[in-house]
Amino acid sequence: MSEACDEMLVDNGGSAADQQYLVTELGDDLSDSVAASLTAPSPAPTASSPIRSARDPSAGSSSSGPPQKKQRLFKAGEHILALWREQDWREAEVIEARPSATPGDGSLADAKYYVHWCDFNRRCDSWIDYTAVDPNSTKEKIREVRESKKRFDDFTHENHDDHEGLDEASLKEHEQVTKVKNVNRIQMGRHIVETWYFSPLPKEIWKQGDDVIDILYFCEFTLNFYKSRAQLERHHGKGCLRHPPGDEIYRRENVSVFEVDGAKSKEWCRNLCYLAKMFLDHKTLYYDVDPFLFYIICESDDQGFHVVGYFSKEKHSENDYNLACILTLPQHQRKGYGKFIISFSYELSKLEKKVGTPERPLSDLGRVSYESHWARELLLLLRQIGNRPDPFQRYVSITELSAMTSFKVEDIKSTLERLHLLTYHKGQWIININPGLVDHWLARCGGPGVIVDSSKIHWSPPIVSERYL
Repeated sequence: MSEACDEMLVDNGGSAADQQYLVTELGDDLSDSVAASLTAPSPAPTASSPIRSARDPSAGSSSSGPPQKKQRLFKAGEHILALWREQDWREAEVIEARPSATPGDGSLADAKYYVHWCDFNRRCDSWIDYTAVDPNSTKEKIREVRESKKRFDDFTHENHDDHEGLDEASLKEHEQVTKVKNVNRIQMGRHIVETWYFSPLPKEIWKQGDDVIDILYFCEFTLNFYKSRAQLERHHGKGCLRHPPGDEIYRRENVSVFEVDGAKSKEWCRNLCYLAKMFLDHKTLYYDVDPFLFYIICESDDQGFHVVGYFSKEKHSENDYNLACILTLPQHQRKGYGKFIISFSYELSKLEKKVGTPERPLSDLGRVSYESHWARELLLLLRQIGNRPDPFQRYVSITELSAMTSFKVEDIKSTLERLHLLTYHKGQWIININPGLVDHWLARCGGPGVIVDSSKIHWSPPIVSERYL
């Protein structure tokens, strides 16, 4: 459809982005059929489907089957069946194996494996005991479990790669360096959070060959981190600022946003990057934070301003990037802050009178969040345009949509195509906003999250030094 549309516009001597589309509703029969084709429900289990115990991957097999194999130490690179959080058996790849602490005794009583769960993102990689591994992990049993665990993205029906944009050599080097987490958990305030990924901490905290840090203690205001609680308490005794070291540019109720300049608050911003790397696999940690502005989202109470998440952006971007990195800390996820951060970045673009787009590659969670935001904002805007009383005011171009939203033309076009809203009908291209189809997609976008009140933003575009141009 996209190629045909572009070809038509070229023949007319116009630009694809400037082509006027009629925003209207098509009949219920078409919208129902389109919506039905976009819904791919998982097949329901039949009466003959095997039901297996979560604790036993071979439950239901005959008791007269072959005897259980003697437990052995699996090697790095082998695929096994292992218990996922004591719930069910899943395929895993052995990343590192630690044999018994007592060499030569032949016992695996304290052997451990660091595994990658093939069904999940690398953030779920973890150490497991040998007792959580099925000793009869044959290729046939792994294939059977793999087929029963097939998953797909319910919103886009696509699989997204965290490392999109990395060449093979860079990807191999990245995975080799970061294959095993160096910190299990962090403590921030009253929250103890399990980390997801490796973070290249300063050598005085952790260096190659050191044991994994069980808990790393963060000051939730300065973001300094320590290996012991006593060190953190000693730091607290000295007193510190209880808000990020920058200008507060937004406040609505208990939600605030601070703008922190990487050139002025180097240590604070570097600490933020160390923290973020524990939850972002694709992030490249740059020690030069000078070219970046950091926008810190906080919840405030009588104790101070508690960091919820942040996004960063280059002071000058030749590619119209309005966001370089985005993170909502795990203890504050599912509260709507991810949508708030994305909306806020576009509100700043509107004040700059520019279009913007996030820096690529996006993480898996970042991509889903952005696709949801683009879809929701465009659907609501198109519904307003389609409800205009004058039919001649219902024509709109992608360039005009870009000016209204500050979305890049490419992001708008890809979103309309992904939602199957562009339709050739009775000799003209239209954007179909049939209520059934719009409601179908809005339901998949979820709620609006924490609302950004643009009237509460007190900010003007910074003057960029020539060194960043």
